[in-house]
Amino acid sequence: MRLARPFLSLTTLLAVLAAQTASAEERIGFDSARYLVGTLKQRIAYERGEVPPLNPATPLIGYLSKPDGAGPFPAVVHLHGCSGLTERMRRASAARMTNWGYVSLVVDSFTTRGLKDDCVTPPADRHADAMGALTYLATLPFVDPQRIALVGHAQGGAAALQVASERPYRLFDMPDGPSYRAVVAFYPRCNAARQTLALPTLILIGELDAWSPIKLCEWWMQRRDGRGAPVRLVVYPEAFHGFDDPGIRNGMDFTFGHWVKYDPDTAALASAELANFLAVNLSK
Repeated sequence: MRLARPFLSLTTLLAVLAAQTASAEERIGFDSARYLVGTLKQRIAYERGEVPPLNPATPLIGYLSKPDGAGPFPAVVHLHGCSGLTERMRRASAARMTNWGYVSLVVDSFTTRGLKDDCVTPPADRHADAMGALTYLATLPFVDPQRIALVGHAQGGAAALQVASERPYRLFDMPDGPSYRAVVAFYPRCNAARQTLALPTLILIGELDAWSPIKLCEWWMQRRDGRGAPVRLVVYPEAFHGFDDPGIRNGMDFTFGHWVKYDPDTAALASAELANFLAVNLSK
């Protein structure tokens, strides 16, 4: 078992990144998962002696980083929020994960879709993106396919909760075997989750978050009543949406109708929670 190293604050991470070479990160391409067609379409195709059609996949961009050594390593997929993927957060996330001993795959869900942001329209299908990233990582020889976690921020966190949700049916055309081990959602809208989860989940959210109201998470926790996989909900007093994003203008900004605010102390606490959760759930 490779234990997580002590967490780094984002400020420290950015200093570390300044000394790193670009070769530590590889820009890769992969496809989102394909949804299975409905049972009626499948039955009609089989009755005609045809192979059921596949729904189209979305080409995606990802940024792959790995620790030194041959592995196989546990891995973490990261889904950004609705404002898009910034270079600062991309590099900080990769540095943090590789420092802790994990392969990092940061997914860019917007560039190939021609989106700058996705905060006021119906969101892109990030669930399929997460499953495509899982399928891709499971093919890499230096990744342990049994130890892959998903971390999402805001809209990406809501997609992570969709991934963690229990379903009595298959959604995607995927090979048997690969599955996420655990999920972390930073300030998600908890109503994205089904009542029961199938994966251990950590939710980190600010008490003053008006974009992803804490009430949605509290109501959801009451409805689930302890059923399904374990869920840890951590609420940070006086913290706003975006509490771990040092790129927020002037430290606090009003964007898309909501206040967002960076809080380095809360960011450090959340990083420690994240480190501990991943160490427990990605151990052998």
